[in-house]
Amino acid sequence: QVQLVESGGGLVQSGGSLKLSCAASGRIVYRLTMGWFRQAPGKERELVARYSGRIVSSTYYADSVKERFTISRDIANNTVNLQMNSLKPEDTAVYYCAAGEGYSVSNSPGTYAYWGQGTQVTVSS
Repeated sequence: QVQLVESGGGLVQSGGSLKLSCAASGRIVYRLTMGWFRQAPGKERELVARYSGRIVSSTYYADSVKERFTISRDIANNTVNLQMNSLKPEDTAVYYCAAGEGYSVSNSPGTYAYWGQGTQVTVSS
């Protein structure tokens, strides 16, 4: 069983930055595919960024956040972070950390078995 706890959300002005952190317990993060999803009111949950791989790591970013968001893995602290820069009002959503195991983990939320409780990010214009 994997437990995920997010932190770092909040209110920020457009153009500002926030860093989200996801602390994992029950598994070592490098054995998992870790993803950050977000869900805005009335919209589907979407994958924002993903970090996977044990020896050779790989990352994925949604087009809407490329060049602005950076996902990173801190093995010493068993956390996965999402640095969000140049934030826009359309980035406003609840952000969720998720973890999955195995080769079937993809961009679909259904392929992730473990979820955090979510943290609100609000970007004012």
